[in-house]
Amino acid sequence: MLGQSITRNSVLLALFAVCTTVLISGTYLLTRDRIALEKRHAEERALLEIVPRDRHDNSMLDDVIPVGPAAAGLKLAEDKRIYLARQNGEVVTAIIPVTAPDGYTGAIDLVVGVNRDGSIAGVRVLSHRETPGLGDKIDLKKTDWILGFDGRSLGNPEPARWAVRKDKGDFDQFTGATITPRAVVAATLRGLQYADANRQRLFEGAAEAAKESP
Repeated sequence: MLGQSITRNSVLLALFAVCTTVLISGTYLLTRDRIALEKRHAEERALLEIVPRDRHDNSMLDDVIPVGPAAAGLKLAEDKRIYLARQNGEVVTAIIPVTAPDGYTGAIDLVVGVNRDGSIAGVRVLSHRETPGLGDKIDLKKTDWILGFDGRSLGNPEPARWAVRKDKGDFDQFTGATITPRAVVAATLRGLQYADANRQRLFEGAAEAAKESP
């Protein structure tokens, strides 16, 4: 009797596991396309905050350059993409992923939009785990601090001034929180430096590749 009971319970448990797996798999298959579409829309909204529709005429999500951990200065932990904004075939802005590994509570992922003239079109934080009420002020939903990078460049200010005011730089820190803005300022500078060092690939080379495409 005991053996039959164990066997029966094992069969029921196995059937339950199979049914659960089928249900989860079915739900994933049914929602996969919708999730992918929503993610694409979310990415597009973030890009459009940096380069509005009236400044480009291409699909930035489909006009990309692969970039990964080997990219000097970006400090990426995984493969990502640089998004290109074009107007009449010419690249006007490259939106570059950068990671600040030295946030207060972990890595901060952001994108730096660099215009063709080397100025910043915009910076947006994509993900972070900074302290609510302090470090999370880097998020545009919390404050407009991140907008302070708009229009800046490698010459505005000079690289030595790309630091928070506590470190004798030109950028404000937050009351009670210096580590987070310091990390974002440094990461943004690295994004600018990457764009400057790879200008041919981002702006000129990308434009030529577009002309050669059928």
